[in-house]
Amino acid sequence: MHEIEDLTSLDAALRSPRPLTGLRLQDLDLTDHEGALLARTDVEGLVVLGGRVGHELARHLRVHGALVFPNDPQVPVNPYRSTLYQPHELYAGLGEQGYEATPDARAYHWSRDGGLHHDAFVTLLRAIHDDSVSDALTEVIGASPVVGVMGGHALARGTDAYSGAAQLGHALAQAGLIVATGGGPGAMEAANLGAFTASARSLDEALTRLAGIPSFVPEIEPWAQVALVVHDDLLAARGDGGPVRSLGIPTWFFGHEPPNVFCDGIAKYFSNAIREDGLLARCDAGIVVLPGAAGTVQEVFQAMTRLYYATPDAVLPLLVLVGREYWTRTVPVWPALQALAAGRPMEDRLHLVDSLADAATLFAR
Repeated sequence: MHEIEDLTSLDAALRSPRPLTGLRLQDLDLTDHEGALLARTDVEGLVVLGGRVGHELARHLRVHGALVFPNDPQVPVNPYRSTLYQPHELYAGLGEQGYEATPDARAYHWSRDGGLHHDAFVTLLRAIHDDSVSDALTEVIGASPVVGVMGGHALARGTDAYSGAAQLGHALAQAGLIVATGGGPGAMEAANLGAFTASARSLDEALTRLAGIPSFVPEIEPWAQVALVVHDDLLAARGDGGPVRSLGIPTWFFGHEPPNVFCDGIAKYFSNAIREDGLLARCDAGIVVLPGAAGTVQEVFQAMTRLYYATPDAVLPLLVLVGREYWTRTVPVWPALQALAAGRPMEDRLHLVDSLADAATLFAR
């Protein structure tokens, strides 16, 4: 089986003497290739995932043993997409019609539509979408090491804590790591911002510009609009190309949390369970956990479970909690982690530090 995600690769496949059997054509506009494909009958087992396929071609392919997965024009997202989302894609129409008209908001409402919860076709499309996003995320990461930064969505721009989280993200990216977060506001946005920014000076300027709109509450529009402008300026300063530095992995399950824009790609999911497991599984260098509430605590113990049940020969990532007072007294997670880790290989992979600088140092070793 071989995935084809662009027309150049399809042209090469059509020129090849090999049969088209077993190919997967993902999200392609086949309009200009109908003649060439109608002339082929060696398509048994070929799978066409979405894209644009004329009725005659679809019938021809099915007659000769191919599978053609249909689109649904009522769905606000492309279930068969082959790439991660980009910020302007999710926020399209924000300035003209407001957040509720954006693809991001429409996808959330579609995911929560009670009348669709038991529609088997809708459920299938959501599952295909999330699998497509996972595939695209794997391709973007490749063999690069990933560090996760977890933390609460309520952390406001303009605060020392927000600036510190951004500095952490920048330091981790400068050390050659991809910084991955839950893709939301607050601490997640700060870490993504720092990783996305090419220089310390550019980061300081971005922090100043963002501070004027500290939160997405009560209005998402101004919070997102200023971020998109800053994003575009930072991207221009970075230039084209270069390594991936910043990834957001959010979910429509938390519809009240809009995605932050400071990412090289956004892997947004309908299933929060798939999203959380995928995020933690990809953080092979480790995870830094900033103060947060229930969602952050859940991620801590999910990460801990992976460490606890790791095979003896596994290379274990770091799990670093930042804020001794917070994690020992306010939300006393640290004593439980110590008790679980005692005498196990994971024991020396757990760290409780007082500062974000200490956390960054652990990953620079």
